Amino acid sequence: MNFPKIAITVGDPSGVGPEVIRKWALENSPLLQFAEVIGHRSFLETLPESLSKREVGPSSYVPLPGLPDDAGARVAKSALEAAARGCADSTYGAVVTAPISKYQMKRVGFNYPGHTEFFASEWGGEPVMAFAGKKLITALATWHIPLRDVPSALNKGNILRAAKSLSDLTKVAKGIQTPRIAVCGLNPHAGEGGILGDEEIKIINPILESARNSEGLDLSECLPPDTVFERVLRGEFDCALAMYHDQALAPLKALEFDEAVNVTMNLPFVRTSPDHGTGFSIAGKQIASAGSFSAAFDLAVKLVKSRL
Repeated sequence: MNFPKIAITVGDPSGVGPEVIRKWALENSPLLQFAEVIGHRSFLETLPESLSKREVGPSSYVPLPGLPDDAGARVAKSALEAAARGCADSTYGAVVTAPISKYQMKRVGFNYPGHTEFFASEWGGEPVMAFAGKKLITALATWHIPLRDVPSALNKGNILRAAKSLSDLTKVAKGIQTPRIAVCGLNPHAGEGGILGDEEIKIINPILESARNSEGLDLSECLPPDTVFERVLRGEFDCALAMYHDQALAPLKALEFDEAVNVTMNLPFVRTSPDHGTGFSIAGKQIASAGSFSAAFDLAVKLVKSRL
């Protein structure tokens, strides 16, 4: 079976996306045969000739680094739409997305909190937000919602999807057949037996017990979240399931800002991205690291191969 192309979307043209893609392309010539970059002409012209390209947006558009505008947001939006359609019609097998500005995108009619929700809408399915670094692999039971809404969102569907997706991701990323999953409690000290909150007792632990029996997942009970990631680093567990966004992202970004990869799991197609933002303050200075983008592309290749 032929390996399908992986679409690379430019992200916000005024951010660091174009320069990290270009750095990656110049340093990874053997991989270029697997990729097609979607973006505006002035950017595509800076890429190696051997790299497949797909132009979107006005041919005259030239962004100003660090100064996002509506025209650039429309280019980013068009690139995402082209990538999503390309997966649906079998042109692509996966998408690697450079960072976008959610504020700028909303100004041009992109009414999604982020990439995850957009691709779920385009492709169908219930997505899971996950992250893979060299040291930590983690998935989120909830993601882009206010902190006050997290307890009511902790249900069997969300927790079980996240646990299964985390197990699948860790199998591919680490080659472990049955990953040991450490589960973060919601409350400090995982509720301290109900003294500091009872969601662990009433909601989360019963769901975990059911998942162990029905899915064969190697899940801990709820553990104090302030020690979970250290226990993963020590090798006691292979990955960690977090209850909300910053519970996982704070330790992950502290440890692996330039290496970690954002992965949208549980959808019909693979989507990965570097685990950093648009970097408007450093855009155009050629100091942004391509490490996370390179890791995102490599993981996309592994995930596509696992599905072939």
